[in-house]
Amino acid sequence: MSSSSQKRGRNPATVGGDLRVALTRISRRLRAERGEADLPEGQFGILTVLHKHGEMSPGSLAEHERVRPPSMTRAVNTLAELGLVEKVEHATDRRQVVVRLTPAGAREVAETRRRRDAWLTKQLSTLTGEEREILAGASELLIRIAAR
Repeated sequence: MSSSSQKRGRNPATVGGDLRVALTRISRRLRAERGEADLPEGQFGILTVLHKHGEMSPGSLAEHERVRPPSMTRAVNTLAELGLVEKVEHATDRRQVVVRLTPAGAREVAETRRRRDAWLTKQLSTLTGEEREILAGASELLIRIAAR
């Protein structure tokens, strides 16, 4: 059996293990690229959720990020002290607050993404066109898997 036919018939568990290792390493390396605030990944995640979904209550943020409400409150307070989010009165219930991304928070999201994209672009530029095509196809498959 040729090596190409062996590759085509790879066992899902073997491919899964290889992918897990590769994705973990890439993810870890990308997370090292941070914006000016040098935020821990959990706090940066809060900014990206607010950037994508708009203002949210701390409870909704905690649920979205799968953390306990007291942990989210601490993280939101830290981000507010840094000027990256603001807590504002809920539009219809004065007892509640919502968390909103500030312009500085939006800049932090943009800068972190820019740095991460720049790092990845630099790595991809060292590959051949054929290798980049293979990764483009793999990206589509990974997006499908992630959506499940």
